[in-house]
Formats: sequence, C-alpha cells, structure tokens
Amino acid sequence: MADLPGTTDRRIDALLTLLAENSTIVISGAKIAKEIGVTRQQVWRWIEKLRALGVRVKGHPRSGYHIERVPDILVPQMLSHRLYGTPFARRIYHFFKIDSTNAVAMRLGESGDPHGTIVLAEEQTAGRGRAGRSWTSEKSAGIYCSILLRPPIPPAHAPLLTLVAGLAARDAVAEELDVLPDIRWPNDLLVGGRKLCGILTEMHAEPDRIHYAVVGIGMNVNQSKMPDQLADIATSLRMETGKTHSRLELLIRLLRSLDRYYNQFLADGATPILRRFAEVSSYFKGKHVRITTPTETFTGTTAGLESSGVLRVARDDGRGIVPVLSGDVAEAS
Repeated sequence: MADLPGTTDRRIDALLTLLAENSTIVISGAKIAKEIGVTRQQVWRWIEKLRALGVRVKGHPRSGYHIERVPDILVPQMLSHRLYGTPFARRIYHFFKIDSTNAVAMRLGESGDPHGTIVLAEEQTAGRGRAGRSWTSEKSAGIYCSILLRPPIPPAHAPLLTLVAGLAARDAVAEELDVLPDIRWPNDLLVGGRKLCGILTEMHAEPDRIHYAVVGIGMNVNQSKMPDQLADIATSLRMETGKTHSRLELLIRLLRSLDRYYNQFLADGATPILRRFAEVSSYFKGKHVRITTPTETFTGTTAGLESSGVLRVARDDGRGIVPVLSGDVAEAS
C-alpha cells in the first residue's frame, strides 16, 4: 500500500477492532500489547489517544480495559472482513481528517493502486461536489468515501458509473427509511425532496479508454441538523427517522450493492442499470424540470436516458428532445 501522510495508524485500527470485537469482556494490557505490537507502557498511551477521539474505553485496575460502546469509526480492519469476496476488502485507506477523499483517490489512481481501492475519512476539510461546489462533512456524522475503479468501458459510458453508485446508495438506505428515496439525475439521492446523498465521479481517460475513475460518495447519516444555508435542501437519515444509524453497516451495504451493480453492468451492459433507474427514479421520464448548464437555462420534460446514461429532455421551447450531458437538474414548478 502507498505510504500516505495522515492515514490512521494501523495500531489504532488494530486496537479499535480488538476492543470492538471483544466488547463484553475486559482485555488485559498484556494481551492488547501482544495483539497490536506495542509495549504495555504504550498501550496506555494508545488508549488515551482513543479517548481523545471520543471512544469510551473503561480501565479496570490490574485487569485491563473494555470498550463501553462500540465506536462507529470506519477503520479498515472493521470493514475488510465484512467485505470479503469483493474487490473493496483488499486496500482501504482511512483518515480521521483530510482535505478530500476524491483528491487522494485520484492520486492513488495515478500512482497505480488497484481497482477497488477505498479512501475513507471521518472528516473532510475540502469535500467536493459537482461543478466545484463544496460538500459539508461533519465529523463522524456521515459517510465520506471514494472508490477507485478501473472499468473496461469507453469514456462516453462513464455517466453509467454514477448511476451504478446512485442505485447502490439507494439500496443501502432504503431499509432505514419509512419512505422510498428518489434519485435525481445524475447523482443526488433525495428524501422528501431534500438531498441525502451526493455522488461525484471523476476520471483520467483518453478518447478511447478510461485509465481510472473515482466515484466519491457523500452520505448524510447522523447529522442532527443542517447548516442554515442547507436546511431547506438537505437532510440526513437521523433527521428523517429520529434515530442514529450505524455508518459501518450502511457502508458495508453500500459497497456490497455497488459490487453487485457494477458486476451486472460489466456482464450485461447498460440495459439492466437503465431499467432499474427507470423503476426507482421519478426523474427518469415525465418530470417537468429546469436544466442549468454552463451556457443556458431551460425547462422541459424528462424523456428517459440514452444508452450511455445521458438524460434526454423534451424542451418546452419547441426545440425537440435534447441530450443533457452535464448540468444541474431541478424540479420545475
């Protein structure tokens, strides 16, 4: 694995996993020292590091330590064995704080990291959305994840990767909600018309092939409220349901669903992905929308997707059905 500054120390990862997997018992300092490869004197210092990160670890004189509540921290060891059989189990980079998971994953793609590499952060200081927008990343409240893919598809079909990720994200959250989430082309997961999850796909490609693509997924999970400027347009699972949710379980479901849809896409082409999108998205066909591109704004009615995943819109101004390669889509009144 690449030596990336700021990645979570493997010993913190190992200590968290050891305590979490033995949460009902007290583990001696000697056993911890042996398991994570530090001295007994260092164990105390690592326990203090965990406490500083908000993990509640209780010490017992002369007997050891136990974790009072399993932490919802997305460290690699707690994920990898649950992702066995997928390409995502092999290489997982975790950061407690980073600028952007997509930026790191793009650098890893350039340096040759393999298909399926995952970059995770508890907090982002410069999270990115589409069209250069920022993505608010409250510490340990959401899922901030970027997946490195090396798909054997032409660049013209790259929009389908965003649809694949959107379908996976929808499946991951659907069972947590009483209402069915909607997908707004190309990359937003909506609940009650407010954004729950966004997807940013970036790639390095030549005209005829993709060298690598990075799919960044930002999901609002346990935020109790949104910043004032986002209150009318964004939501979280906790705000929708009134309860907290396991980010670990959500991320595992998300990645397993992504693996299933991605493999289906490679094996059977775009047709099953487009069919599924049509089933679950109100924006697929018949939705009156406002389209904002870098050069114009117009209204029209959605008319399905092209085989490449591009949206088709019948313009209100009588100029026929046009493909929307990129731009913002909003429901029009």
